[in-house]
Amino acid sequence: MNVHRAAVGSPRRAAAAERLRRPRRAPHKPVRRPGLVHVALAGAGVGLGATTALAVTAETGAQLRAAGGLATFAGSITGLAGTYLALMMVLLVSRVPFVEHVLGLDGLLRWHRRLAAWPVSLLVAHSAFITVGYDQAARSGLLRQVATLLSSYPDVLSATAGLALMCLAAVISIRAVRSRLRRETWWTVHLVMYLALALSFLHVIVLGPSFVGHPLTQVIWIALWLATAGLVLGYRLLLPVLRSLRYQLRVVEVRAEGPRVVSVICAGRRLDRLAVSGGQFFCWRFLAPGLWWQAHPYSLSALPQPPYLRLTVKSVGDHSAALARLRPGTRVMIEGPYGVFTRQARHQRRVLLIAAGIGVTALRALLEDLPSAADPVVLVRASSERDLVLRRELHDLVRSRQGRLHELIGPREAAGLDDWSLPRLVPDVDRRDVYVCGPAGFVADIAWLAAYLGVPDEAIHHEAFAL
Repeated sequence: MNVHRAAVGSPRRAAAAERLRRPRRAPHKPVRRPGLVHVALAGAGVGLGATTALAVTAETGAQLRAAGGLATFAGSITGLAGTYLALMMVLLVSRVPFVEHVLGLDGLLRWHRRLAAWPVSLLVAHSAFITVGYDQAARSGLLRQVATLLSSYPDVLSATAGLALMCLAAVISIRAVRSRLRRETWWTVHLVMYLALALSFLHVIVLGPSFVGHPLTQVIWIALWLATAGLVLGYRLLLPVLRSLRYQLRVVEVRAEGPRVVSVICAGRRLDRLAVSGGQFFCWRFLAPGLWWQAHPYSLSALPQPPYLRLTVKSVGDHSAALARLRPGTRVMIEGPYGVFTRQARHQRRVLLIAAGIGVTALRALLEDLPSAADPVVLVRASSERDLVLRRELHDLVRSRQGRLHELIGPREAAGLDDWSLPRLVPDVDRRDVYVCGPAGFVADIAWLAAYLGVPDEAIHHEAFAL
């Protein structure tokens, strides 16, 4: 077992650091089942095409040639497409096991972000086109037409309120805005997206040209909405409640592990039936004042040891800081387990595990779950020895698996990883699966570095713990 401390001022390290500052491609998160992903994308595309076809087939030539006909037609298409994509975004965060297992949470987040601007943009365009089209037909003036739509057309006022809520959620999701908000504020505002979609539901069915006089289309669209709502309620609410009633988890101990780091140990029943792999995480809801109304994702820092579960958390926000003050006996609800940051994702026999900061928690549970043949090499990055969380446990696990542990301690410039130091520590890095966990910037840098050193994309594993 080795403890490595990088030398400061090495010319080769300086040259390597300069190469790492060059523009680089974004790291690609490997997908475990690309065939199923393609099928899912094709299905979503077919659904979008069918939705657009509804708008096209509902219009006649006479309607298009009438005053305001083209604008109204554009409003119908953008409205249906925007609503469909909004439903797809909800589906991505409904925690359906099949979707989560195929894409992984990183994949879900990536697709959620890719889609995010489109539903809001299309629905804003829908409201603008419809208003212009109706004004051209009535010739009443744009402002008067807006007032007429809001006061005289059924459900338009509620749909407008829903669109305003969607725009609010979109604005606070802009990186520059979100970075200035508490996570709790961002999470709360995002909950209103469900309310926004509910407010727009009747408006679509009652007034949409594709639905008026088309009862079969109405039935299909209503079924789509109800199915999406059922998935969200089932996997985000009902299943966690049933699972929590089954396991009866309670906090039994809160233990300090390091500066601003605590382990929360929970006890329950039937935990031997809890199917979970090392590296996975749960969304935890602690039924204590100020905490009960929100669930946060934290990875297990050890495999379950019935009747105990353990998570280890660093204080970086209001919620994580409050966990240090939990009292024994506090009830706990869980959603999950989630994540594909597991040994099942391996493509090579041997592995390299790299962690920085509190990312060591998921890595420690993954290490415990690996077979002895994995020949693990573990690299842990920390600013000081005090920041090496779960240090003794890592030492013991690496020793029991006859692996190698390298601790890189010190400032990032002196104890970082680059295309000179990493191959020196792990000469066969390109023949190993690489798991990396830690702050987003660290993960992105190491994922790029691994690819640069020849590790195949499908053998690079990282996952964000947020949603």
